[in-house]
Amino acid sequence: MDHTAPTPDNVARPGHQPLRPIQPLWVRLTHWLNALAVLVLVASGWRIYNAAPFFPFTLPAALTLGGWLGGALQWHFAAMWVLATNGLVYLCSNLFSRRLFTKFFPVTPAGLWHDALAALRGKLSHADPRHYNHVQRFAYLFVMVDIVVLVLSGLVLWKSVQFGVLRDLLGGYEFARRIHFVAMALLVGFVVVHLVMVALVPRTLLSMLSAQKVKE
Repeated sequence: MDHTAPTPDNVARPGHQPLRPIQPLWVRLTHWLNALAVLVLVASGWRIYNAAPFFPFTLPAALTLGGWLGGALQWHFAAMWVLATNGLVYLCSNLFSRRLFTKFFPVTPAGLWHDALAALRGKLSHADPRHYNHVQRFAYLFVMVDIVVLVLSGLVLWKSVQFGVLRDLLGGYEFARRIHFVAMALLVGFVVVHLVMVALVPRTLLSMLSAQKVKE
């Protein structure tokens, strides 16, 4: 009778490579919290914009959240704290684990151009879901910076007097409103592209839903 104890999947066996999760648990949790916060922020932010538009258009009321300006502001501020806190946890975890440097760098113009052309031709490789191509690296770094701009400009709109120095650095209250709106529009654009890429490569979504493992 064979009394050999079973070997767990994540423990190295003779002749086998150990298995590792594609995305750590903290990445999956912060990803979905950020997604929820962004959804609430955008929908409530559109309602706030409609109350005092500074461009010659408004957004469809059906796509907004809050029902009225006061309700939209409450949703917006609640989601702002979720995004800011969760985003800080995500950024610090990436820094301390060095994942920021191993996953998102290097990004070179030549590599970005090559991978962008390959993506347009439908020939961009996704053989190893643990490794990001140059387009993915640039997109994720861009959205990190965009969210920082979104939060900083949002602080000016929330407490303009208390954040007077930041307000002046952003060109004043009214200009900060425009910066906030453009940052939001860019974030929506990122989300749209992100969803298209997920539709083209569905296993990237599966790796964010479960602890899928691959060989080292």
